[in-house]
Amino acid sequence: MPALRMVEKTAFAFSALEKQLLNNYQQKLPLSLTPYADMAEDLGVSEQTVLNSLQHLQNIGAISRIGAVFKANTVGVSTLAAMAIPVDQLNAIAKLISSYPEVNHNYEREHHYNLWFVLTARDQAQLDQVLQEMQQKTGYAILNLPMEQDFYINLGFKLQWR
Repeated sequence: MPALRMVEKTAFAFSALEKQLLNNYQQKLPLSLTPYADMAEDLGVSEQTVLNSLQHLQNIGAISRIGAVFKANTVGVSTLAAMAIPVDQLNAIAKLISSYPEVNHNYEREHHYNLWFVLTARDQAQLDQVLQEMQQKTGYAILNLPMEQDFYINLGFKLQWR
């Protein structure tokens, strides 16, 4: 299912349009030949305004990509992974993890393992290689938690604005 992917927990000042884009389309981008034009029509703005806003959100690091998220292990292989990162390094490590195209999303949890992410690759060898590279680049061990039983968890949520 196409979705906007948030990068990490960071304080940003979003415009009203950016807030709508983040809330309205984090799960259900229009499945059409003109998804951005459809979004623009729905929001009462031009397609170029939508594209500019999405580019701005990506430039400031609020989103890392716009694209499909597939059910686990239906296209390639995937795993849930966790890392225990010192709080003062969490944003930097989260940004590095998000830079990998194999990462669907990452998020902070209040736990010893405070950075969690889902990784998808074409096969197990590529998945293992990416996990090993991440460990080498970050200097932190990764807890690899491959799926044993499939559960659907809706990861969309209404964002809270201050």
